[in-house]
Amino acid sequence: MNNKLDLIHRPRRLRRTEGIRNLVRETRLHTDNLVAPLFIVPGTNVRREVVSMPEVFQLSVDEVVRECIGLIELGIKSVILFGIPESKDAEGSSAWDSEGIIQRGIRAIRKEVPEMTIITDVCLCEYTDHGHCGLLDGEHILNDESVELYVRMAISHAEAGADMVAPSDMMDGRVAAIRDGLDAEGFEGIPIMSYAVKYASGFYGPFRDAADSTPSFGDRRSHQMDPANGREAMREALLDLEEGADILMVKPAMPNLDIINQLYQNTDVPIAAYQVSGEYAMLHAAAQKGWLDLERTMVESLTSIRRAGASIIITYFAARMGRQIQSVRIQK
Repeated sequence: MNNKLDLIHRPRRLRRTEGIRNLVRETRLHTDNLVAPLFIVPGTNVRREVVSMPEVFQLSVDEVVRECIGLIELGIKSVILFGIPESKDAEGSSAWDSEGIIQRGIRAIRKEVPEMTIITDVCLCEYTDHGHCGLLDGEHILNDESVELYVRMAISHAEAGADMVAPSDMMDGRVAAIRDGLDAEGFEGIPIMSYAVKYASGFYGPFRDAADSTPSFGDRRSHQMDPANGREAMREALLDLEEGADILMVKPAMPNLDIINQLYQNTDVPIAAYQVSGEYAMLHAAAQKGWLDLERTMVESLTSIRRAGASIIITYFAARMGRQIQSVRIQK
């Protein structure tokens, strides 16, 4: 070994103290990067914990407002809303009802917490009585006919006061149709955050408990992407860009850090990533067993998503991460 070179090249010098480590840290998490998912249900004073997702709740509109006030106090300034309606039917008609659960939630948040950025999930699975993401012909999901309903849904969200819409259905052509529909109604300033790369993942299970959206038959592999496909992800993303997407999202996040980075390296729009329910639940479950440190692995997992290139992270850890960031600032 060349002793001189050994003395020159010592990367550990920059890890020696906390102050030095902080000084050279390449990737930093900020509350501005985080979006909190919220589930809105009928009723009042409803705060019902999701069994498979500790610290995540189904919330009535009044409780959603309280939750948003608390998030703002933690520095979390963005939410994405999911609705569980009073009733469901085959076409999911409550999804675009001006008095629907999401529309009421948007208006309440806009009135009481005007500084909150409100993003809405645009998908029919929570509103259809069969739990699928569109209209059915037998057991086949109709693409173009379903897209027409997504346009109506997105417009109704914009009319209620949403800041951004996020179509998550993975139907072909829905971004262009929603863009045309919003523009025609005078909402050309409303951006579209497209679930551009949404895999048919096994990590979604707990979400279906929270959103009451389990399909009554079959699965979603006819429209969500095969997790084995990487090149197809770029094709989907570029198609959404051509159709007018303002932000591209990858879902789930942690199993697809390579895809997040590919989109970051090859496009010039903001990249979002969804740290999904299964990712969240498995960290909690392992922590409950004493197998890992929840706070440490939470930060590590979110940092890896940020490092891969996502500037927007949708995560059920938003409030917990906000508390940790706030605590560090107070200590300093």
